[in-house]
Amino acid sequence: MPRSVNAVASRARRKKILKQAKGFYGKRKNVYTVAKNIVEKGLTYSYVGRKLKKREYRNLWIIRINAAVRAEGLTYSEFIHKLKLKNIQLDRKALADLAMNNPETFKQLIQQVK
Repeated sequence: MPRSVNAVASRARRKKILKQAKGFYGKRKNVYTVAKNIVEKGLTYSYVGRKLKKREYRNLWIIRINAAVRAEGLTYSEFIHKLKLKNIQLDRKALADLAMNNPETFKQLIQQVK
């Protein structure tokens, strides 16, 4: 009985990897063994990047809130503390959006907190 190697499945696996490597430079795009390693590394970077993106956005929101609050004579930490005491539950994303796009509303919020 001849040896069965299931070429269809193995070719499909290779094609999947090479399709993901499309656009890479040199052997990275068309040599399976090289492409496999590079695609795996790229997927690792994309996973880590999704976590870093959340961290960087939170940092940006805090910087924007701090800049807007300091113009009114408070610091960021004081402002967040007073928000918690007044039981105002706005997240940093919403606060940063208010500070950037609706400064009048944000100033009213600061006066309410003071």
